[in-house]
Amino acid sequence: MNNYTLNTADRTTHLKIVAVSLVAGIVVVGVGIAARPDLPDMSTRLESRAPVLKADRPVIWSQSDRVTIR
Repeated sequence: MNNYTLNTADRTTHLKIVAVSLVAGIVVVGVGIAARPDLPDMSTRLESRAPVLKADRPVIWSQSDRVTIR
C-alpha cells in the first residue's frame, strides 16, 4: 500500500507514528524533570542576611530638562 502521506497510510503506519510520538514526549518530559535545579532546604531560604533596602524619594522622569516640583 502507498504510505507516502497520512491520508493514504495504512493502520500500522499510523500506529508507528503514534508510538514514536509517545516515546518522544516521554523522553522530553523526563529530560525536563531531570534538568530542574535542586531547591535549597527551607532553612536556607528563610535566612535573611542581606541588608534591607528602603525606598528613596520619588523620582519623576520626563523628556524635558525642567524639574517638576510637587
